[in-house]
Amino acid sequence: MKKCLAVLLGSFCALPAMAEVYVAPFGGYSFGASEFDIASTESEEKGQVKIAESQNYGVMLGFTTKDPGNVYLLYSHQGTDLKTGDNFSPNIITSMDVDYFHVGGSLYFPMQSVKPYVTTSLGLTNMRPGGAYSNETRFSMAIGGGIEYQATEAFSLFAEVKGYATFINADNALFCGNDGCLWNIQSDIMWQGQANIGASLKF
Repeated sequence: MKKCLAVLLGSFCALPAMAEVYVAPFGGYSFGASEFDIASTESEEKGQVKIAESQNYGVMLGFTTKDPGNVYLLYSHQGTDLKTGDNFSPNIITSMDVDYFHVGGSLYFPMQSVKPYVTTSLGLTNMRPGGAYSNETRFSMAIGGGIEYQATEAFSLFAEVKGYATFINADNALFCGNDGCLWNIQSDIMWQGQANIGASLKF
């Protein structure tokens, strides 16, 4: 994982000086997170838990390429809750912050001022539950597509949909603290979707 990130960061830094720098803030909605199979660490209760749907926001900083396309660094933040039903009560177990730190790239298919594109990225997912419980960081990847409208030479608007896959690879206790662990969790991959709109400004 570290080797892959180093290669991508090296490619990012090696882009020609003539490339345009851009910053692209965005906001949207995170949805469709997959469920975890869980078991209480204090009883024999079992159930499922998932990250609740909620708003997200973030920013991309990158360089344009000749493809045409771009290479970018991405930060995305979602403030949400871990929710469950079944044998567990209450439905909201704890608050949860989910952050994505990714390096990625996009390939455009220009049609005058309208530019459909596909994008992919990889990096880390950081999950931070409320209270005194430990953070968890896992490797993740994303793929998506969107459309960008070039309003001026330097300013554009875009809308996109992305799917994130976070590799949990766990069959043990997660989110532990001084008071013990919230639960034992069994999961390989956590899937989550995002629908975003944003603006891009080139320099």
